[in-house]
Amino acid sequence: MDGIHLMATAMHAEQAKLDAAAANLANVSSDGFTRTAARVSLTGAGLVTTAVRDPSHGPLRHTGRTFDLAIAGDGSFAVRDAAGRVLHERSASFERTARGQFVDARGRVLFGEDGPIVASNDATIDTNGDVRDAGRLVGQIVVSHGASLQSGFLEAPNVDGIHEMVDVLAAQRAFETAQKTLGALDEARQKDADDVGRVKA
Repeated sequence: MDGIHLMATAMHAEQAKLDAAAANLANVSSDGFTRTAARVSLTGAGLVTTAVRDPSHGPLRHTGRTFDLAIAGDGSFAVRDAAGRVLHERSASFERTARGQFVDARGRVLFGEDGPIVASNDATIDTNGDVRDAGRLVGQIVVSHGASLQSGFLEAPNVDGIHEMVDVLAAQRAFETAQKTLGALDEARQKDADDVGRVKA
């Protein structure tokens, strides 16, 4: 692998890091967003970039709305989409439908141990996932062992805006350095080719 190819892969790798950091920065205010980092490794084919999701949890942000739900600790709760698939979320804001069910911004229904949660807007939810309406238990949102369900909270993104800005600037500088190096190598190669041509002539 020659220097030109190596610098070309370096430019590609830094562009991927720049794109990842910029996307993270753009979502610094998006509840529930999970940052992605671009990890660069040297292989026989040059520098290769792998996207890695940051497994850390974002801080909980208080909203005061009963059906804004977030998990404290490791875990999730269930929702069901229009295709009938049961999926899992760590945080979501739900609105009550005319049928008394609760749906998130993507139209997915809040799901409990015995099916969709059905309650009035006056219902309460405790940290164990018990849903009570007028004091009566009407549903159980299943949460993982060791985790708790926080009503009135949403999970903020696990993005540090300053850190992402530093990553953006570092990736830009590294890209420019690789670009200049590639140009210098190409110029040197062209000069060598011209010199050989003059000698042969």
